[in-house]
Amino acid sequence: ADKGVIKFNPGVETGYFEQTNVSSLNDNSTVEEEILNSHEDMDRQPARNICGAMMFEGDNALKLIKVLSGGEKSRVMLGKLLARPLNLLMLDEPTNHLDMEACDSLVAALDNFAGAVVLVTHNEMFLHSLANRLIVFKNGRVEVFEGTYQEFLEKEGWEDEGAAPGQVARGVDEPADEPETETVRISKKEMRRLRSEIIAMRSKEISPLQKRSDKTEKEIEDLESKLEEFNGSIQEATERMDGKAIGEISSEIGRCQSRIDELFEVLVEVSEEMEEKNVYFEKMLNKLER
Repeated sequence: ADKGVIKFNPGVETGYFEQTNVSSLNDNSTVEEEILNSHEDMDRQPARNICGAMMFEGDNALKLIKVLSGGEKSRVMLGKLLARPLNLLMLDEPTNHLDMEACDSLVAALDNFAGAVVLVTHNEMFLHSLANRLIVFKNGRVEVFEGTYQEFLEKEGWEDEGAAPGQVARGVDEPADEPETETVRISKKEMRRLRSEIIAMRSKEISPLQKRSDKTEKEIEDLESKLEEFNGSIQEATERMDGKAIGEISSEIGRCQSRIDELFEVLVEVSEEMEEKNVYFEKMLNKLER
């Protein structure tokens, strides 16, 4: 009688995502307001943090829903799920309409999610990065595989199109005269392709941060040179007892020093973000090579 019925433990708090959910968004709300309204205990700073994780940094969090693209609305819906105190997420093709950068942000957010995630996806980056148990639809059957996607590729793999049922295909780089076995490993060609994609994503993520870091360092150097000039000027003004000049130069020194302090804070933040991304992508590459 209970066949086909799913029973949840009373302690399970579930959130569900699919593309049609975006119709529930209020066109006249901002991104931040939608995140804040996701849960009664949500405060502004955590909401802003989630906005940032979903790539709505700074003033982008104040965009109205009605001006967002389909992919941006999907990111808002995913952010609303992350804002709620859930312990089970069910996501139906969440990467549809998301670009590579947005997919990367979502992987990072889900990787930090403390609960369980049930994910329907064809995105291999998500499978390699997140999955530790698979429900595989293959040859008209549904099977549970206990392990990562890489382990699945190594132990079972996908069959070539047109292969006979039950036949396990060899990797494209394996010798043709080797006997068929029940074990298949991801081909070297596929490994190189996935590795190249990850490296390309890392470059796309790191490059703008590196440019911002270089620009910040250059601005600090220029301001420090100005500060040195101001210190020389104020010494001269002191020697000739020019009170007006001393006051003006002191104000310039104060503004200059404040700006330098701000830039050093920016530099630290950018450096930390670069380090986090480097660690993340290194982890992805290590998973691929295991």
